[in-house]
Amino acid sequence: MSKIQTKKEIMRNSLNAMVINIGKSGVNDNVIEEIKRQLKNGEIVKLRFSRSMSSNKDEFIEEIVNKTRSQLIDVRGNVAILYKRNRE
Repeated sequence: MSKIQTKKEIMRNSLNAMVINIGKSGVNDNVIEEIKRQLKNGEIVKLRFSRSMSSNKDEFIEEIVNKTRSQLIDVRGNVAILYKRNRE
């Protein structure tokens, strides 16, 4: 039985989510593919951006959300939480 998770439930589940670090090399196809894999495996992924990326962080998040067809749940500091519901 599948149900749509609320933001509160997603945030609670994000405590155990996979963390992907995004450094000064930025976002490339390999990073996008890894995020897609992790979303498929666990529905929730945390993206941790290095401090040097903070000025471009919002642009990178938008690019990642569009390319992975995921939903941005929350951004706090340099950490973004993405969610993509599995259809299985």
